[in-house]
Amino acid sequence: MIPAAFDYKAPTSLNEALQLLGEGGDDAKIIAGGQSLLPVLRLRLAAPELVIDLAKIDSLKGIRDDGDAIVIRAMTPHFEVLRDSLIAEHASLIAKCVATVADPQVRHRGTFGGACAHADPASDIPAPVLALDADFVIAGPSGQRTVAATDFFQDLFTTAVGDDEILVEVRVPKYTGWGSAYEKFVRVAHQWAIAGVAATVRTEGGTIAEARIGLTNMGPTPIRARAAEQALVGVAVEPDAVAAALTSIADGTAPPTDLNGDPEYRRHLVSVLGRRAVLAAART
Repeated sequence: MIPAAFDYKAPTSLNEALQLLGEGGDDAKIIAGGQSLLPVLRLRLAAPELVIDLAKIDSLKGIRDDGDAIVIRAMTPHFEVLRDSLIAEHASLIAKCVATVADPQVRHRGTFGGACAHADPASDIPAPVLALDADFVIAGPSGQRTVAATDFFQDLFTTAVGDDEILVEVRVPKYTGWGSAYEKFVRVAHQWAIAGVAATVRTEGGTIAEARIGLTNMGPTPIRARAAEQALVGVAVEPDAVAAALTSIADGTAPPTDLNGDPEYRRHLVSVLGRRAVLAAART
C-alpha cells in the first residue's frame, strides 16, 4: 500500500528538528532509521502531515566513553553498535542483543535510539537497556532531561518521550568484566522474539556474585526479573543450581496471547531460555 501524502523535512540540527516538531504538533512524526515508521505509513496506520527526518543531524550519531558510562547517540545504526569496541568491552550484553536484530540490511538502516523510542516489547533492544540500568537523555522545548530506564518504558509502544521531544542519547553504565548472553525463541529466522532473556553476570570463584536480567515480549513493556537476579547471588555456575534459582523468573510478567503461544507457554520458554542465558553469560 502507498502511504498518504505528507511533507518531508530533513533538519541539520537538533534545535531545528525541535522547532519543526513543535510547529507540526500532532500532525508531525519523527523518522530515524525508518524500520518501524515506514511499515506503519505504508499500512496507513498513521498518516502524519509532516515527517521530520533526523538522518542529517550529525550530533545525534556516534558512541563515546563518558567515564562511568558508554553513551550511544540516538541515531547510531545497529551495525555500528555491534562492531564498537567500547560496547564490546563495557556493555557486551548490548552487542549480543543487537546481533540478533532482524538481518544485516535492517541493522544497517535501523537506529539504536529509534528502537528504544518505538518501544516494541518484542524488540531485542529494550530488555538489555533495562537490565543494565541505562538512562535516556531527552531534548525538548525547555532543554534536556534524563529519565531512568525503569521510567522510560511506560506501556505498549509508549515511552517517556513527549510529543514535542526527541530522544538524544542512551547512557549505559559500564559492566566491564561481566559475562553476557541473549537467548530468544523464534519459529522462523529474523522473526520478532516470541520470548527472550537478556542476562549479564559477574562471577567470583565459580559462583554468581551479581546478575542483571531483562525479559523480552513478556508484557507490554520490557521486564526486569529482579527476584531472579537476587536468587542467583551466591549460586554455583551449574545447570541444576541455576535452574532452581530461576523458578521466579516469570514472576510479575503479563505475556501476550497470539498465534505464537499463550502466556503459560511463554513463561515456560523464559524459564528454559533464562537458564541457558545465565549459564552462557557465566561461562564467557
